[in-house]
Amino acid sequence: MLTLLMLILWPLIIFVFINLLILPFSFTIRSVFSIFTIPGEIIKIAFNKRLRQNHALEHATINVIEEHYGKGLGLSGLAKENGFFIKGPVEPQLVEKAAAIGLERLKMGEHHLAIHDNCGTSMAMANFVSSAAFLILLFKTGAFNIFNVFIALIIANLFGPLLGRVVQHVLTTSTDVSNVSIVGIDYNFVQPQGLLFFRPVVTGMYFVRTRMYRMGG
Repeated sequence: MLTLLMLILWPLIIFVFINLLILPFSFTIRSVFSIFTIPGEIIKIAFNKRLRQNHALEHATINVIEEHYGKGLGLSGLAKENGFFIKGPVEPQLVEKAAAIGLERLKMGEHHLAIHDNCGTSMAMANFVSSAAFLILLFKTGAFNIFNVFIALIIANLFGPLLGRVVQHVLTTSTDVSNVSIVGIDYNFVQPQGLLFFRPVVTGMYFVRTRMYRMGG
């Protein structure tokens, strides 16, 4: 029995050991890539006001839905120049109503609705912080080891979310939505994924179309 157990465990132990050896090297490659690519992506968004406006409205829509139904829905979104996507187990009428409410509340000055903790910006900034911290530790110590990876991840967890919210506020969203209107919603549904209260959970993919008009025109 003990021999059989060892035969099963040894491949797993070897696999984990090899991955622990490789991890610092793969983390170095990822860190160098992130340091050079993430700032460029953030700057690209920062200079596109229509994208920033739709990004803010996407967040506002999700925040309005989560105010009433909680954060357990697992909603996700993606802003485009002509609107934004919302994906999750919600009805199209709810998405359209939440988008309209979110837009009105942004216009009324509730700018906090433009920020969301699960935004891709926050995740990108957490990756950027961990990459920067790891590379600094690497140059300081000159050692490829797992401890530097762990320290970098801890620093990212401590400072990444705060930096992500700041970058969202300053660079990747715009609460100046006075010239934004919602012109329609397109949607389709994907296959049921699991059960909720013995009913199939159907995930919808929605695209809320927006228009930016000239003030006074």
